[in-house]
Amino acid sequence: MLKRIVLSALTLILIAAAVATAETRIRMASTTSTQNSGLFEYLLPIFEKKTGIRIDVVAVGTGAAIEIGKRGDADLVFVHAREQELKAVEEGFFVNRHDVMYNDFVIIGPPADPARVKGMRSAADALKAIAASGAPFVSRGDKSGTHTKELSLWKKAGIEPAGQKWYLEVGQGMEKTQRVADEKRAYTLTDRGTWLATKDKDKLDLALLLEGDPALFNQYGVMAVNPEKSKGVKYKEAMEFVNWIISKEGQDAVAAFKDKNGNPLFIPNAK
Repeated sequence: MLKRIVLSALTLILIAAAVATAETRIRMASTTSTQNSGLFEYLLPIFEKKTGIRIDVVAVGTGAAIEIGKRGDADLVFVHAREQELKAVEEGFFVNRHDVMYNDFVIIGPPADPARVKGMRSAADALKAIAASGAPFVSRGDKSGTHTKELSLWKKAGIEPAGQKWYLEVGQGMEKTQRVADEKRAYTLTDRGTWLATKDKDKLDLALLLEGDPALFNQYGVMAVNPEKSKGVKYKEAMEFVNWIISKEGQDAVAAFKDKNGNPLFIPNAK
């Protein structure tokens, strides 16, 4: 009898522990660049240790991440397409959006550089040169923040690349897109964080050919799903992460995240 009571008590304790654990898990929809760079693998254990809240990340393109949040299938989103983010906030799907950090986009391609991009200062001019040369260009083609930036650059260049034989849309995340570019000896637009974190690991025979154009600025933001729109979201726990990542402790953690050569992958800039 005593044994049964003890076993029942242990069972209740285990169930209570499981419920408690479930209550401290939240879901974040984010871009593949934050995942591929290793940022979350570094940051989230720090946050979990401090708060007891575990974050499960769904890494997709920014457009898809925002849609996941709009449906209430995530508690917060961490993405990099500021205009889309602000529009979604204005529409009432998200609240408490904050700038968190930035890096920049770069154009990479084959070291032989058949389009003679290296040395150019304008990303739009580089795309014109790539199009004129007929050299292959690989696009993410996934409505991500990177894809959105790429399309804006083609528009600035006055070129419609879709349907051109040299233009390949792969519908993949950034790391996989870089691999395809490597296989095809092609150019692509990538974010510096993913490039620095994966170029050696993936043994990419690609070179960084253009950087420094102000148009390549890449801002990341975080925002909580509006609990008035999606009743089941864990708003309180989501806001704990939002407030932490924009705090001095969170910003210092972002600043401390570097590649093996000591290069910062993201620059904190929360206000």
